[in-house]
Amino acid sequence: MSARTSSSAAPVSAETLAHLRTVTGHDFGDLARLDRALTHSSARGGTGRDYERLEFLGDRVLGLCIAEMLFAEFGEADEGELSVRLNALVNADTLASVADELALTPLIRTGADMGNVGSARLKSVRADVVESLIATIYLDGGLDAARAFITRCWAQRARHVMAARRDAKTELQEWTHKAFAETPQYRVLERTGPDHAPSFAVEVRVATLPPEQATGPSKRQAEQLAATAMLVREGIWPAGDGATAS
Repeated sequence: MSARTSSSAAPVSAETLAHLRTVTGHDFGDLARLDRALTHSSARGGTGRDYERLEFLGDRVLGLCIAEMLFAEFGEADEGELSVRLNALVNADTLASVADELALTPLIRTGADMGNVGSARLKSVRADVVESLIATIYLDGGLDAARAFITRCWAQRARHVMAARRDAKTELQEWTHKAFAETPQYRVLERTGPDHAPSFAVEVRVATLPPEQATGPSKRQAEQLAATAMLVREGIWPAGDGATAS
């Protein structure tokens, strides 16, 4: 079902209100504000009666509640892991997924030239509306009300989201600074192959630890692989995971 388009300030319908109460668990008080939360600027002709200010607030409320949730759920995680998990939970993909689960797309008011808000191209609009709804709930009922909605939609995600693999060289450097007060040293051992398909053999050394070597199609990738090998060997990373070689 495509999003409705309109340039008028039609009130929130009884059907829309009933749906939002069901999927959010919140009894909305200020219907004019709720209407703004569902309205893209293209439907208001630049009047400012759209969701942009609400989105700004909702983004901050969401970040606080997710950070609080992760802090409680992952008691052994360090700041780096918590940050990675948080970013995965508040990005546009996750927010658009929440919007889809709540069937918000047909409720979003846009200008006629916007196209299908349900498309991948406009996932940011769906993400923005989720943040705007969070702000509306927060302004209606305070942090407890916003937290209840966020817990309802994010608790399972928070428990199952995987911490994305950090950059191997960064991870190794942070660990060696803490463990040895030293910086890893990388050295190119050999460069082979033609210019269009080179191969680099790289060694990494840290303090008195045995060195690790790796080969890759660029110096950067070989360094990443060597750093990964050392992290796995020293038990910092579990075996079987690849390096970020970008």
